[in-house]
Amino acid sequence: MRNSNLVFKDYTPSQVMLLPPSLEELIEENHPVRVVNAVIDQINVEPLLKQYKPGGTSVYHPRMLLKVLVYGYLTNIYSSRKLEAALKENIHMMWLSAMNRPDHNTIARFRSERLKDALRQVFGQVVELLVEEGLVSIKNIYTDGTKIEANANKYTFVWGRAIQTSKERIAKQLDELWDYTQELAEEELSSEEKPDFKEIDKEKVSQTIERIDKALEDKPVNKKVKQKLNYAKKNWPAKLEEYAEKEAIMGENRNSYSKTDPGATFMRMKEDHMLNGQLKPGYNLQISTSDQFIVNYSIHQNPTDTLTLKPHLQQYQNIYKTNPESICADAGYGSEENYDYLEKQTIEPYVKYNYFHKEQSKKWKENPFRADNLHYNEEKDKLYCPMGQPMDRIADRKSESSAGYKQTYARYQAKNCNGCSLRGSCHKSKGSRIVEINHNLRRHKQKVRQNLFSDQGLAHRSKRPWDVEAVFAAIKHNRGFRRFMLKGTDKVEIEAGLLALAHNLAKKAA
Repeated sequence: MRNSNLVFKDYTPSQVMLLPPSLEELIEENHPVRVVNAVIDQINVEPLLKQYKPGGTSVYHPRMLLKVLVYGYLTNIYSSRKLEAALKENIHMMWLSAMNRPDHNTIARFRSERLKDALRQVFGQVVELLVEEGLVSIKNIYTDGTKIEANANKYTFVWGRAIQTSKERIAKQLDELWDYTQELAEEELSSEEKPDFKEIDKEKVSQTIERIDKALEDKPVNKKVKQKLNYAKKNWPAKLEEYAEKEAIMGENRNSYSKTDPGATFMRMKEDHMLNGQLKPGYNLQISTSDQFIVNYSIHQNPTDTLTLKPHLQQYQNIYKTNPESICADAGYGSEENYDYLEKQTIEPYVKYNYFHKEQSKKWKENPFRADNLHYNEEKDKLYCPMGQPMDRIADRKSESSAGYKQTYARYQAKNCNGCSLRGSCHKSKGSRIVEINHNLRRHKQKVRQNLFSDQGLAHRSKRPWDVEAVFAAIKHNRGFRRFMLKGTDKVEIEAGLLALAHNLAKKAA
């Protein structure tokens, strides 16, 4: 039976309004879209205007397109096609764009081409506005990194080690062919010196095969050797040219890349859904924060954080034309090269190093046999063994890192360990014990320990996890951004900049 007491609100979708409401009235006063609009209206867009050439037909204003992209990233809309749809359906987007409707191609071109050389300057201007408002400081920064998957096929990989193995195999077979030829045609090769096959390239292999082929002319060559020589002549030079091209793409500091995005390196991701440690093509995103605002960002192809600190801070210097007063980071950044750089730039380091936490354990501190626990007399340049006997400096060992940084290790040797009651616990080498000490790194560690245990250091250490790591949580989990949309290092860096801008403006709005 129908209830006559039911009352419904008026619903007449086909009714025409005499005075339709404006978009301005439909948007809340404190909505994030107003923050995006107000902040980007304050910045100087001259860097963006330089990307355009005069003449031709009219184009959409870069300030409007920038607002649309930033607000899109703020509301988890990353696809240019979805942004195009939002400009027709979303009242906030309609208001922000003043009812302009650029298509997805226009949005995509603006993002990947126009923003390339201008976005970092825009980002810096926004941060400086936040500094003026007292929301953020760029003096003391907290730095960390995370890996984000690239828009690349995870099975189209190129490995540096595989290339090296293939080149070594060709070199070995070429060496065997030369030895065979020398036995069979000794007179023809008697005047020629055997080539060095440690380093081979297309030209060297082609010339060597030609010499072998000429020497074996009219000789009774083994059928299998002849087949191998023909195969080598046909394939090896082209293969070595291919390997050289791949090594050029990979560069010196990488050991892999993806064929579908050569800028991406295969890295171990935290998001391992298969739980098998599978490597995926990705980029290392580095950020520096202050009160959970991003003040610097950079994209790196190297999966280890150690090599990223110097270029990351150079990006900071390019933006603000100065250095931060201090930096706080975890042990992944604690290297001699990084400490030297921070000292040279007069940046106070609150950067842990490997074994920093282990050093605080009772077991570590009370172990008198550890090289780090041996007493060093700087004036006499002598170490003292656990028995109190002096150890003389016998030599220096030089080493060079993969990045080209040179290190010096001083070697100290005990005078006579024979008959020492502590020898079994002290060392197990046959002769007298030799200890290597990196004095420069030891000096840096001592300073860093003092910094980290100071009141300021303890405050930085407690603040770092919730300052910088919380930002990554917001990007990956709140914004759902776990994979880049664009391909190539330059374009991925643009996406990182849009993410940073969107995060800062969302934080300001909140």
